[in-house]
Amino acid sequence: MDNTDLPFLPFALPEIGEEEIAEVVSSLRSGWVTSGPKAKQFETDFSAWLGGGVESISVNSATAGLHLALEALGIGPGDEVITTTHTFTATAEVIRYLGADPVFVDVDSTTLCIDTAQIQRAITSRTKAIIPVHFAGRSADMRTIIGIARRHGLKVIEDAAHALPTTCNGALIGTLDSDVTVFSFYANKTITTGEGGMLVTRDSEIAKRARIMRLHGINRDAFDRFTAKVPSWYYEIVAPGFKYNLTDIAASIGIHQLKKANFFQKKRQAIAERYNSELAGLPLILPPNAEAGDIHSWHLYVIQLTEDAKVGRDTFIEKMFEQGIGMSVHYVPLHQHPYWRETYTLTPEMFPVSQTIYEHTATLPLYTRMTESDVDRVIGAVKKILG
Repeated sequence: MDNTDLPFLPFALPEIGEEEIAEVVSSLRSGWVTSGPKAKQFETDFSAWLGGGVESISVNSATAGLHLALEALGIGPGDEVITTTHTFTATAEVIRYLGADPVFVDVDSTTLCIDTAQIQRAITSRTKAIIPVHFAGRSADMRTIIGIARRHGLKVIEDAAHALPTTCNGALIGTLDSDVTVFSFYANKTITTGEGGMLVTRDSEIAKRARIMRLHGINRDAFDRFTAKVPSWYYEIVAPGFKYNLTDIAASIGIHQLKKANFFQKKRQAIAERYNSELAGLPLILPPNAEAGDIHSWHLYVIQLTEDAKVGRDTFIEKMFEQGIGMSVHYVPLHQHPYWRETYTLTPEMFPVSQTIYEHTATLPLYTRMTESDVDRVIGAVKKILG
């Protein structure tokens, strides 16, 4: 049977079990559907799952978590924050929310994560923080990045949207010596709450500030106010906060997704290993593995077509869609987008590695609901087009 006769195979699908569904129903029946006991449980479970004495603050997106992290660290107008051009816009836009300026640097051609040598060169008297991105689920070189930050008195906020569960030098992302780590639970991530995220830190002052700013700058938790056995209606606004809380409905999904995180990673890794084996020898650069002894979350499987491929990247994606297989590109780098390009006078020549990756890269489907026949179908289509 030709692939065109088969149902369309999407780029990503979440795996939601009966446990998640039952927990959501429990929340709906309880009458507590916004931030309440389930959100608190998810935070407690997340801290325990990571270990390392961290505090976890649930939020309605990783973007919200990054914004809260920068705000809690005092980033503001006139400050610079170094990050990579090869990421989703959320990584940089939160810097602009606070009136600070992102300073974009290129990525390493092997790891596809931020180039640590370029971080060092980008530091100025205005630099206050670094936001590394763990691209596709592989850890950035955090030992070097944290070393640079310590030498220059800079804060480090890890964009770990792709990195659950990822390790670096044997330690889980979220337990390193950075100031804050932010995870994403968007629909296509390694675990999902539909929309959602988690800010993780060991710094009690950052955690306190993030909790206050997460919900309008209120100095008391809404759940505590509305469940107290004595009158507790009074609260104070101590800052102009945001509306970034995670609902109990979403947290209900997360409670059970978290229990499956390691199982999901093993399934993703098995698919990645199949791709690695079957696609070897084609005109492709396959994605980098984790360092020896470390874990890659395999959120994404990003391939790069080499110059001797029979078709270019755009045609390749079109032909994959013709075969009924969803694809994506990670990423259209920020220097290509009108806002960032025009605001900071960015050109492709400033980011040769990211630009080359962008021009040749495509992302294959990789998710836990894929069957062996689904994986075979993707491999067969890639071989048909490039072999």
